[in-house]
Amino acid sequence: MSSSDTDLEKALAALRAGECVGLPTETVYGLAADAANARAVAKIFALKGRPADHPLIVHLASAKDAMGWASEWSDTAQRLANAFWPGPMTLIVRRAPHVLDAVTGGQDTVGLRVPSHPVALNVLSAFRGDAPIARGLAAPSANKFGHVSPTLAAHVVSEFSADSLLVIEGGECDIGVESTIIDVSGNSPRVLRPGRVRTGELEAVLGRALKAHERDSLKPRVSGSLDSHYAPRKKTLMLSGDALEIFLAAARDAGKRVGLIHHSARAAAQKSSARMGLDGQSSARYEHDIYRSLRSLDDDSKIDLIVLESPPTGADWDAVNDRLRRATHNAATQL
Repeated sequence: MSSSDTDLEKALAALRAGECVGLPTETVYGLAADAANARAVAKIFALKGRPADHPLIVHLASAKDAMGWASEWSDTAQRLANAFWPGPMTLIVRRAPHVLDAVTGGQDTVGLRVPSHPVALNVLSAFRGDAPIARGLAAPSANKFGHVSPTLAAHVVSEFSADSLLVIEGGECDIGVESTIIDVSGNSPRVLRPGRVRTGELEAVLGRALKAHERDSLKPRVSGSLDSHYAPRKKTLMLSGDALEIFLAAARDAGKRVGLIHHSARAAAQKSSARMGLDGQSSARYEHDIYRSLRSLDDDSKIDLIVLESPPTGADWDAVNDRLRRATHNAATQL
């Protein structure tokens, strides 16, 4: 459905009735439902096939609205909200008493975000209501659990083709990977998931160094923290240099049709059944294109498996490397 006023009213009516709606944001498309409606939240988990203890992020129209969902709102939270909201940053704070256990995964914290996509903000502003505590939308990525996140409305329609899901057309997502998650529920802020808001930007606002991103034993649990996540359905490997060339040659010898995602001239020179070149000089452009590229090759019936050239490293590439490490977690190099 379009983002016309008439279609937005249809989407709002569905949300108010406890239904799920595909919602565009600047990061990825979300599967949105009323975060204060237990039945609506349960539909998110059912549609996605999401584990019940995997928490959701609540999206709100403003930082002021977000404060109503927190039992504590620190100076740290306010400074970050002032700097990066609306935008691709999620704050983990102590939950207010009214927040559903289903939203938090039974934890005493909740993730809150104010997105910057104009359609999302319009929907949230209209949905919030007039009560002292604004209504918000729980909205994980609009895909089956563990699969590649959608950056186009068409991705969402395809993902939930059997579910008659309303999807609001909002164009291609500007950013293309999920939000940065920072835990401000304790005394020492921690980045729990890297994203477009870089750790250095957070540190500049707070005037302090943040704890290094930890891969294991994340507490609190947050969206996208499982070892295997963001994954195509086809076998997907991440290789570089000689290892990439050796594997591609072996795949050809075995009659396997490989879809290659590359960023270097060396990898681009290798033979493959299909290829997609990404920008290895710009982490922002790479982030924007990577999920669309993975989905394109995953949907290509002429491809048996996907090979990713390992992306560059460095602080600006943390989000890309985090997502692709999880996307290829279960892949073995045996053909």
